Amino acid sequence: MTDVGPASRGFSSDLTALIRCGKGPFFVKAMRNRPGGRRESLVREALVNPAVKPVAPALLWQVENEGWIALGFDVVEGRRADFGPGSPDLPAVVDTLNRISALNPPEVARDWPETRWDRFARDKAEADLFRGEALLHTDINPSNLIVGQDRMWAVDWAWPTRGAAFIDVACLVVQLIAAGHTAQGAESWAAHCPAWRNANPAAIDAFATATFRMYRSQASRFPDASWLDDMVTAARAWAVHRGVAPRPPYPAHAGCDGCSSGADADADDLGLGAAER
Repeated sequence: MTDVGPASRGFSSDLTALIRCGKGPFFVKAMRNRPGGRRESLVREALVNPAVKPVAPALLWQVENEGWIALGFDVVEGRRADFGPGSPDLPAVVDTLNRISALNPPEVARDWPETRWDRFARDKAEADLFRGEALLHTDINPSNLIVGQDRMWAVDWAWPTRGAAFIDVACLVVQLIAAGHTAQGAESWAAHCPAWRNANPAAIDAFATATFRMYRSQASRFPDASWLDDMVTAARAWAVHRGVAPRPPYPAHAGCDGCSSGADADADDLGLGAAER
């Protein structure tokens, strides 16, 4: 007997479901098989899974035909992490990011350099500060860190890349601020991560500015996505804390100070999991 039920995560896919059957259960993510970023996200997730199984559910099968591409994962039971001030989940969040930083990038990741923040950097010199050899998740948010009975899982590896090791931790900092932490408090949690402590402060400054510009650009394109307004506020608070906030006014469109003609790239190509928020 087979039972198919809705899944509580993975909303950036065209279909997500929990399937219980004789060979299951499985957590299934599927996309319509069309060229472009969304299909590529499932392809990458399948390719990276062998390298990230220490922190992520195992990929058990994958199928593809002319209409669909689908992945079936091991089911992990749990809840989304709480990023709020005083949350008991925060030590495990930091530990999970440290475990991600310790992963060895698979050979295929050599073809996945992290470039999505480049268009929001001031110049090529700043963008070069985002280069590195670390395997990155790039979508660190409460929905993608699942608290299980005895461990935490990092899920939704839809946009893994290779870049500077501090980037995942920097993404956590913005999420913590959005969850109610002060910028200083958020960075105090980041300081528990060697990838952060070993980073060039100038690289973090450049990334803070680029992150603010990125969210500002996205918020202008998707005015009904209230979570983006929250992220703009959080990213600006972080940039102010680091003393690198862009000077006002803050035009919210492509072609503004620090943005390029590429700033209006599709949200799928940015790979930031908007539907997960």
